[in-house]
Order: sequence, then C-alpha cells, then structure tokens
Amino acid sequence: MDPIEPIHSEDGPPSGHEAPLPVGATALETAILSRLDDDKAQDIVLIDLKGKSPMADTMIVASGRSHRHVGALADHLQRTLKEHGLGKVKVSGLPHCDWVLLDAGDVIVHLFRPEVRSFYNIEKIWSVDSGHRVDARA
Repeated sequence: MDPIEPIHSEDGPPSGHEAPLPVGATALETAILSRLDDDKAQDIVLIDLKGKSPMADTMIVASGRSHRHVGALADHLQRTLKEHGLGKVKVSGLPHCDWVLLDAGDVIVHLFRPEVRSFYNIEKIWSVDSGHRVDARA
C-alpha cells in the first residue's frame, strides 16, 4: 500500500460508484472511510503509519466544506466508532471545527476545512509525495 493513498478526488467518486477502499484496510478503517464517503467528505486520504510512528497504524485525513460540515463529520464518526466498540474516543477541536482530531487508537482521523488543511498540509509531513492534490483525471 502506498504511504498516502487517495480515496477519491474533491469531486467525489465517479457517479454511480462508491469510492474504492484500500487493499488490506481493517474493519475499523473501512467503517471510517465508508462513513466519510457517505457524509460527502472531500479529498479523503489514508496514510499508512506502520513502521513510521508508534502512535497509530493509520492516519485518515479528510476535508469538510464548512465549520458545520466538519462538525457533522466528527459527530457521525464518533457514533460510528462507538458502534465499533471504541466507546468514547479522544476528540480535539470540536468547538471551532476548523481542524478536528479523533484518536481511535490504531486510527487517527484529521478533519479540516479546506483552507486550514492546505495551510498545515500534514500529509507532507508523512510523505514527500502529496499526490492527492493532483487531479487523477489529468
């Protein structure tokens, strides 16, 4: 698996198709990616941290269109994680919803407003290639 694997472009998956899931994704990763896709999160990226960091196995980064969208994504993910037996996950950034972090143990999820995401560009910290920003149709 590539260290940074785009799930779909900002325009979303092609109409009538679900976003492709990465090969080897765990049940938790699949549930998170599915929830984000269902809630129309943008620019979803999965970053494999195995062997790079002891803090988690996977990082998922996604964007919401507005403060309200980021907050709703975070709320829905909290419910999904609870349904998967994780109970109460650690959440940071909910009051402002510019950047919300959900720590589910093996999986860390970062939700951003687009301008905040491009400012911090955390994907670049984990890989030289920020290929998710390139239009896949080009």
